Amino acid sequence: MAATVVRYLRSVGSPTSTAAEAEPVDVLPRPDLRAVGEDERAPVSPAEFRAVLGNFASGVTVITAPPGEGEDGPAGFACQSFASLSLDPPLVTFMVARTSTTWPRIARAGVFCVNILGAEQGELCRAFAVSGADKFAGVGHNPAPATGSPQLDDVPAWIDCRIHAVHTGGDHLIVVGRVEAMGAAGEDGPLLFHKGRFGRFSA
Repeated sequence: MAATVVRYLRSVGSPTSTAAEAEPVDVLPRPDLRAVGEDERAPVSPAEFRAVLGNFASGVTVITAPPGEGEDGPAGFACQSFASLSLDPPLVTFMVARTSTTWPRIARAGVFCVNILGAEQGELCRAFAVSGADKFAGVGHNPAPATGSPQLDDVPAWIDCRIHAVHTGGDHLIVVGRVEAMGAAGEDGPLLFHKGRFGRFSA
């Protein structure tokens, strides 16, 4: 198992070779990685973990990627686990479940766009949180300038990236993106997520 993970991390741990053309990223074969052994008791229950971590308010994004060869349309999913990572070089990161059916499509594209949602875009977030539906139905978007990933209409800000590295993190993957282009469209407040509910910032 360890050798499989090492080979995978070596295959995706370096930047893409060119800025003009995206390289697909190998999708993790998803071995049974565990931080707690089968014969050990987990230090906290999943329910307690969710309840406590739910006290941390976060922004909400939609991660999008252009369609790959033979695919009908672009890929996208709602993502709460997003953060800035580095100023030099400019890097951002998001986390995605290793069971995600959208991640392999993003990995094959080798690029993605982070669409930061505004306070009035809760329904847009819900649309991209549904599995198996046409998430882009009725959603306006244009190609982001560097990668062609869907830049959703009316979002307060967007960040256009190429996949820089992928690391394992328990039952999730930690995806690092190198920023190629970005922009902010206005002064709309952010969409916030706290204790399972959407909210907004009030000064």
